[in-house]
Amino acid sequence: MDDTWHSQITKHPPQDSILTYNQPKAQCDVYAVCGPFTICNDDDLPNCICMDGFTITSPLDWELEDRTAGCLRKTPLHCITNKNTTYSTDQFASLPCVRLPKNASKVEIATSAEECAQICLNNCSCTAYSFGDEGCYILHHELINIAQLQCGGTTKNSDGETLYFRLSAQDVQSSKNNRRQTVGVVVGTGLSALGLFGLGLLLMIWRNKRKRSPRKTYGSDGGRIIAFEYTDLQRATKYFTDKLGGGSFGSVFKGFLSDSHAIAVKMLEGAYQGEKQFRAEVSSVGAIQHINLVKLVGFCCHGPKRLLVYEHMPNRSLDIHLFKDDSTILNWTTRYQIALGVARGLAYMHESCRDYIIHCDVKPENILLDALFVPKIADFGMAKILGRDFSRALTTARGTIGYLAPEWIYGVAITAKVDVYSYGMVLPEIISGRRNSDASCSSGGDLGVFFPVHAARKLLEGDIKSLVDHKLQGDVNLAEVELACKVACWCIQDEEFDRPTMGEVVQILEGQVETRMPPMPRLLQAVAGSSCSTCS
Repeated sequence: MDDTWHSQITKHPPQDSILTYNQPKAQCDVYAVCGPFTICNDDDLPNCICMDGFTITSPLDWELEDRTAGCLRKTPLHCITNKNTTYSTDQFASLPCVRLPKNASKVEIATSAEECAQICLNNCSCTAYSFGDEGCYILHHELINIAQLQCGGTTKNSDGETLYFRLSAQDVQSSKNNRRQTVGVVVGTGLSALGLFGLGLLLMIWRNKRKRSPRKTYGSDGGRIIAFEYTDLQRATKYFTDKLGGGSFGSVFKGFLSDSHAIAVKMLEGAYQGEKQFRAEVSSVGAIQHINLVKLVGFCCHGPKRLLVYEHMPNRSLDIHLFKDDSTILNWTTRYQIALGVARGLAYMHESCRDYIIHCDVKPENILLDALFVPKIADFGMAKILGRDFSRALTTARGTIGYLAPEWIYGVAITAKVDVYSYGMVLPEIISGRRNSDASCSSGGDLGVFFPVHAARKLLEGDIKSLVDHKLQGDVNLAEVELACKVACWCIQDEEFDRPTMGEVVQILEGQVETRMPPMPRLLQAVAGSSCSTCS
């Protein structure tokens, strides 16, 4: 955390210190805000559109302004690999003046656009390429974070590149035919629009009259949230009868909006602030959007009651799947993607907003899973709306025992590295499927050994396979297990400056950056009562 943030926290008396939150400068700067195979445009509404040859994955979610599911192909690609030969009838469609994703790979051997295109066609996982002054770049699998730029009518400038994305030959031909028909369609549409405008205006008036209590929305166009009436939430939750869970902040209830969209309503306890300040804070939190952060749908102020409305996560929280015997067993690929998704969400909170957002309570219970087991970090930013009895200053200890960084104990000013430490404590639990504080290790019989210490020892001995959840029956990627163990050990170093940032964690887990064996944290070494000083 930089000196500006530190002075912001300490220049006021502790009782007046609060967290501040800001939304990104541009909607398209939010990671995966539009989902895969989309084009994001900050200068147009809606901000997200599908690429040619693709269609919206979930129209209902798009109507609710959640575009993170993105788009899917109308026609599958035709690419066959047989030993050393690849055959494909696919073609490319051009998309001028865009900002390329950061994960584009440079191909040094391609010296022309034709060679670059052929290299992409020869790889069935290649979905796009770009060739310019900097050479040939190719992209694999899903295309995410394609942003449209303003290039003054040219196909390319110093900031924009032309992206050639892969489509089936059928879709490329359909796209060309659609362009030929555009002129005629525009003329016909213009005439029809005049008649439809009057009809639509009458329909809007009729619908508005039917609404008994219209809802207000707050925030920017990219992050609007709804101000619900308390009676709306009573009806949606059947008077708060379907309880999903609860904690120190309050209780969570399942409900359904009038369009059958599932929601989770959190009723806060012990919180009271002025309505204006409450709504301003909620609006700020609501503008923070990321595929790995749970989405805030709206809020409610009703007398002293404060309620927050989130999207419902059908697969509940990560702890249920890791620690309960009667739950779904997560395979290794899913676990690794959960670890990577959580890292991306935290990196966004720490590094991509105008100010730091520190979660302060990263643990499996606060990692929710959607229908596809995509992780969503939940319960962040609550310190902003709690009364002084809960937390008076940023340095006041909070969180969950077992995931707390040493700085909480020392009472010093904390940084985003406390979240890095907590993340490092969650990783061994994802790997092993057991609590770090369980009385015994799954292998070796070392009773009373804190599991992260046991994991560090096994990492030294080269016996990482014994750390993996036995329910997976050995079906794991050992290289990924070793990488996750190294990351965990780096994240739980005693000194915060020895820990990586969450952005660096993402790069390591994605395989973009190599990492060496970490030293054994001294505090954990003391817990273990071991003479071993390093993991290397």
